[in-house]
This record gives sequence, structure tokens and C-alpha cells, in this order.
Amino acid sequence: MDRARVQAWLDAYVQAWKTYDKKAIGNLFSEDVTYSYDPYSVPIRGRAAIVDSWLEQPDSPGTYDGHYEPLLIEGDQAVANGRSRYFEQDGSTLKAEWDNLFVLRFDSEGRCMEYREWYMPRPQGQDGAL
Repeated sequence: MDRARVQAWLDAYVQAWKTYDKKAIGNLFSEDVTYSYDPYSVPIRGRAAIVDSWLEQPDSPGTYDGHYEPLLIEGDQAVANGRSRYFEQDGSTLKAEWDNLFVLRFDSEGRCMEYREWYMPRPQGQDGAL
């Protein structure tokens, strides 16, 4: 993996989140992927289970956005950082903001086979750049 491929994957991740398209979500992950919403939970295993998990409680359209960038890439592994933002129903009033850290491992086709996330709420009024 290189920076461009990891960035393309992260951009596709955001697009899949925004559309909740089953195929787009599935295309991000290998068949035997493990997916951890946080570092302490038992990971979800398998592409189909991840797609189902994403679709269980979808966010309302227009009430969220995210941007993530790779920080480190070593072989098939990457660490990315970014921000997830949630808005009120009007789509512009900020409701909550999270700093995210993703630890990722990819297969030879560029699909994620291991995903682990850390996220922390950003205190309101603190706007740090990536």
C-alpha cells in the first residue's frame, strides 16, 4: 500500500458511509475481515456481518461527514487520523465532533482485512487542524 491507495480507500469509506450502499460498504473489506469499532470490543468477523452492522442504525442523511488521512504506512498496514462530524437535522449546526484513529491492514487487492478504530469526542470550541 502507498499513500494514494490508502487515501483512496479512506475516501471510499466516507462515500460508503454517506450512501449506506451495501455494495460500496462490502467493496471496502476482504471476505474474512475483522472489524473493531473500538479497541476493546470483540471484533465483527466477515464482510457480510460488517455490512449488516453498518446498516443496523444508519445516520440520517445530511447529518454527518468525515475526512481522514493516512499518517503512517508500512507494507500492508496503515494508520489514519481524521475527524467525524455530526450535525443537527438542519445539516449545518454542529452537534458533535470526534477525532478518529484507524489502524488498518490490507490484502493484495487493497481491501481492508483488519480494521480497528479509536475515537474521542472533541470539546466544542477547539478546532485543531489535521
